[in-house]
Amino acid sequence: MLDPITLGLISLAILILLIALRMPIAYSMILVGGVGTVIMNGPFTVLNQLKTLAFGSFSNYGLSVVPMFVLMGAIASRSGLSKALFRGANAWLGWAPGGTAMAAIAGCAGFGAVSGSSLATASTMGRIALPELKRFNYSGALATGSLAAGGVLGILIPPSVVLIIYAVIVEANIVTMFMAAMIPGFLAVLFFMLTILIYVMIKPEAGPKGGAADRAEFIAATIGLLPVFLIFGIVLGGIYLGFYNPTPGAAIGVFLVAIYGLAMRSLTWEGTIGSLKETAGTTGMIYLILLGAELMKIFMSRIRMPQATAEWISTSGLEPMTVLILLLVALILLGCLMDSLSMILLVIPFFWPVLVELNGGLYAFGPDTGFGMSTEDLKVWFGILALIVVELGLITPPVGMNVFVISALARDTPMMDTFKGVLPFFGAELVRVVVLIMFPVLTLWLPSVM
Repeated sequence: MLDPITLGLISLAILILLIALRMPIAYSMILVGGVGTVIMNGPFTVLNQLKTLAFGSFSNYGLSVVPMFVLMGAIASRSGLSKALFRGANAWLGWAPGGTAMAAIAGCAGFGAVSGSSLATASTMGRIALPELKRFNYSGALATGSLAAGGVLGILIPPSVVLIIYAVIVEANIVTMFMAAMIPGFLAVLFFMLTILIYVMIKPEAGPKGGAADRAEFIAATIGLLPVFLIFGIVLGGIYLGFYNPTPGAAIGVFLVAIYGLAMRSLTWEGTIGSLKETAGTTGMIYLILLGAELMKIFMSRIRMPQATAEWISTSGLEPMTVLILLLVALILLGCLMDSLSMILLVIPFFWPVLVELNGGLYAFGPDTGFGMSTEDLKVWFGILALIVVELGLITPPVGMNVFVISALARDTPMMDTFKGVLPFFGAELVRVVVLIMFPVLTLWLPSVM
């Protein structure tokens, strides 16, 4: 009989191998978690788990918000919101060097605030912004790189599906996580725009000035932004002010986005059916990954793998901040193998107990703890940092899903150019991580005052 820890390490190695061989992450976790439990406790244990595990996992009320926000994003992508966002942002920024690329970043941020999905943001805004960037003779690297990088804003700017899943895993308040993400999300937009500005200062030919909008066009484009701000304000404002919790808030968002699409005559019957099908497929995929992650978590708990990891690191003599940085680096490396949701589901159950142990326990409170904050604040701070580095997996090879999405839309730009184009934005993200590590107040201030 294998030692439990040895079995756990072998299981993790097999899991990473299966993922590297492109076996779907959900099936990989179900297979490894199920077989591992059979080896440890026999087949009847797995059968008993499966009898109630799916219902027990999926009946969590906190997860009911996921299909609502997915549907909201699916309808938004078919209702013309993205076009209005880019048109308005371009009216404000397009006149400057690199301004159309900055408008694409602003459009991605706005659409991410409605859709909550990085891939949907990259895909939708790519279709709208790429023709304009080509029309103004932007370099392929800057055009595709800025759109691939802009897509990652959808994972952090509320409402974010991955942020919701993280909150469910660590038992954090979803509204608190949404508030904590606001300032880091704003910093991402600011840093990306500064990156474009520096890029065109070094290579002026890469981002020529666009045409300045005339007065009538500027006013019309600005008015077109109002519905987006209104929807964002009603959905997230109502949640923050306590008028309703996230699930009803998401349902209200679906209703408002649908009304917008119908009023603009851009949401067709076929588009509505397509949105429902997309929501069903995406939600089913998310829930299947959740089931696999739950099987893995149960298996690893039975062999005490998280506890052993926490004990080993806590007795290693490493400073808490050093451990945090190593964990964030591990997330960046894992991003080269799997998507963001899978990383959060697979890795957080291992990493979070380690940080709790280093901070002095689950109920640690005050500045004398390992990280100088309460465990509740650590839960929020680490969540935002984790999601930022998870974002990087969307623009790093070999997975780099946003890069693949944009490359499929810009077939005349080699994928290598797109990867070169995202490198400056990758650097900007690393700078943002350093800033948030050095100044946790940027993450924790807004939840503390709301």
